[in-house]
Amino acid sequence: MHTGQDDTGIISKVLHGDYNSFSVLVERYQNFVFSIVLKYVKGREDAEEVSQDVFVKAYKALADFKGTSKFSTWLYTIATTTCITFLRKKKLDVHSLDNERVFEVADSFDSGMSANQVEQKSRVQMVHEAMKLLSPEDAQVIELFYKGEQTLEEIAQILHKEPNAVKVQLHRARTRLKEKMQKHFKQEVKDL
Repeated sequence: MHTGQDDTGIISKVLHGDYNSFSVLVERYQNFVFSIVLKYVKGREDAEEVSQDVFVKAYKALADFKGTSKFSTWLYTIATTTCITFLRKKKLDVHSLDNERVFEVADSFDSGMSANQVEQKSRVQMVHEAMKLLSPEDAQVIELFYKGEQTLEEIAQILHKEPNAVKVQLHRARTRLKEKMQKHFKQEVKDL
């Protein structure tokens, strides 16, 4: 996946005084972190700020990385906790639907997307909406496995559970997601 030195070697260099080597890790994982952050934080500007905070926290806590899991797993944990902290502090920006300007802006927006892209985005949005109907625990395990691309063992480390317990939790969460989609998005699921 990555060319050059492995993560552990780079971390060792940073911890021994070669602080510029951390930029290799930032470059290597910036898209990974940004995609995680975008799942929590909707505005691009805020997502960029939170992503930067994730790397600052990772840099400051680098000595705490024990190497018992992959660096990406450790970084994922920092990213999710940073996002949750950000969301707790951030006030919701609410627009009244009575404001005609909101509809004017929405109507004038031209995304330039093809029909297939719109359909794909619609499917993703449907799954995202169904995920909101799940318990936080179910949504988290699905996010970690499918969006975070973490293994069952890595998820077990993040959640402080046994891998078999995570496997059962993931299976049950998928079943509940399917039920939510069939109940709340019956016609859309039928059209797929």
